[in-house]
Amino acid sequence: MGERAIDPMVPRVARVVRRRRDGPQTWTLEIIEEGAADTGFAPGQFNMLTAFGVGEAPISLSGDPAMPARLIHTIRAVGPVSGALIRLGPGQPVGLRGPFGSGWPIDQMAGRDVVILAGGLGLAPLRPVVYRLLAQRPRYGQLTLLYGARSPGEILFRREIENWRRRLDIDIAVTVDHAVGEWHGHVGVVTALVPRAAFDPPHAIALVCGPEIMMRFATAALRDAGLAEEAIYLSLERNMKCAVGFCGHCQLGPLLVCRDGPVFRYDRLRGLLAKREI
Repeated sequence: MGERAIDPMVPRVARVVRRRRDGPQTWTLEIIEEGAADTGFAPGQFNMLTAFGVGEAPISLSGDPAMPARLIHTIRAVGPVSGALIRLGPGQPVGLRGPFGSGWPIDQMAGRDVVILAGGLGLAPLRPVVYRLLAQRPRYGQLTLLYGARSPGEILFRREIENWRRRLDIDIAVTVDHAVGEWHGHVGVVTALVPRAAFDPPHAIALVCGPEIMMRFATAALRDAGLAEEAIYLSLERNMKCAVGFCGHCQLGPLLVCRDGPVFRYDRLRGLLAKREI
């Protein structure tokens, strides 16, 4: 008998193996699908995760693409489904569909400077591309990570960022909107870090993820710094339901984020992000 085709609309059953807190109402889950082939995922893709009895939500993959059997998802509780997902503990089942969507343009980055600009939870879908770039460091020029969080307590992957800094082959700047406690770093919006970053605009490519208003200002700052629209890529987060371009919930003008994205080159989005109605 031939191998049974997998229906992309039917969740497979996986199990949580680890759960770690990464910030206020933010947890990272590691899940494993027993007996599944390690098909891998591209940095920037997402899975649909089901909290059985509650619902399903799109969650970006935030782990190392070199270890595809370990499916890592960083989740902030903002509603019933995400709240149920972060409460799952080791051994508990979770529904899994995916991976879906387009990834970051890894091939186009070879030989170029790479600027990674993240806001808040937007660092999660960018972390896999950082893993990939650092694993193949000689292929790229200057690497820069600019990251902004609301407060020091909301900085994601703090220990990992500190480890990346110690490598001395990636420039990292972190800023917070509001300084509290013993924070002595940058204070202000993440876009203010762009003019200080060391990269060669004609030979650079930028990857951006965060709240949509942050991405609008980030794109403007990058263009002011000399990057072409064709060299800027954004990852969007919309209300995805089917993940295969069927239901239309994630429509953005002529685009469906689940099918055509979530990673888009900026010139494909020109004008769309500025229209609040869509």
